[in-house]
Amino acid sequence: MSSTYYNLATTERTKFGSKESKNDRKSGLIPAVIYYSGEENIHISIDKSVLFRAIQSSQRIYQIEQNKEKRYVMIKDIQYHPVTDEIIHVDLMRVRRSEKMTISVPIVLKGNPVGVREGGVLSQSLNQVEINCFPTDVPENIELDIEDLELNAAKNVGDLNINIKDVEIVSDSNLNIVSVTPPASEAKEDEKTETEIETDKDKAESKGDDDKESSEKPEKNEDNN
Repeated sequence: MSSTYYNLATTERTKFGSKESKNDRKSGLIPAVIYYSGEENIHISIDKSVLFRAIQSSQRIYQIEQNKEKRYVMIKDIQYHPVTDEIIHVDLMRVRRSEKMTISVPIVLKGNPVGVREGGVLSQSLNQVEINCFPTDVPENIELDIEDLELNAAKNVGDLNINIKDVEIVSDSNLNIVSVTPPASEAKEDEKTETEIETDKDKAESKGDDDKESSEKPEKNEDNN
C-alpha cells in the first residue's frame, strides 16, 4: 500500500491515425489514450523504456502531468503485436484519489504445502484478484498462506484475508486459486486400480447371473425305452 505514485512521463498527441501511430512506434514511442467517464479522451504517447519501467515497478497507479496539473491513471488494457509481441498501444483509465475503484492485484503464495512435501504437485490457476479500494490503498500484492495445504486439497478466493481498511475483494469467493494433486503417474495408477475393481465387480455380477440362470433351468428327463 502506498500514497506515492510512479511518475509516468507522457507527451500529448495532436495527430491521430494508423500512419501517425506507426511513426511514433518507429521513434520509440507507444500511442496511448486516457479515458475518464464524462470527459473527452486524451491522446498521448509514452516512451517505450519509460512504459516498460512503469510496468515492471510495483505500482498500479501512475502519476502524470497535464497542463501543469497532476493526474492519476491506471492501465486498463495493453495491445501487443501478434508476431513480435511488442506493445503497440495502451489504454489508460483516469482515477481520482477520493473515489474508490476496482483494480486487479497479484496473488503471492507463501509457504511450502504439506501436500507438496508428500510428493504432490502444486498448481496455481489464479494469479490476480480484483479488489475495490481508494487509489491510496492499493496493495502491491495479496499473500495467501498455503503451508497447511494438503494433498487433494485446494484454496479459493474466499480463503484470502485482507486486513486493510476500505479494501474489499470483489472477485467470486468460489474461484479456485491453488491446489495440490497427486503426480500424474500416481493418478493414472489409481484410475487403473479403480477400473480393475469395477471390471472384477462386473465379472462377479455376470457370473452370478449365469449361475442363477443355470439353477433355474429345468433338468431334461431322459426317455425310457
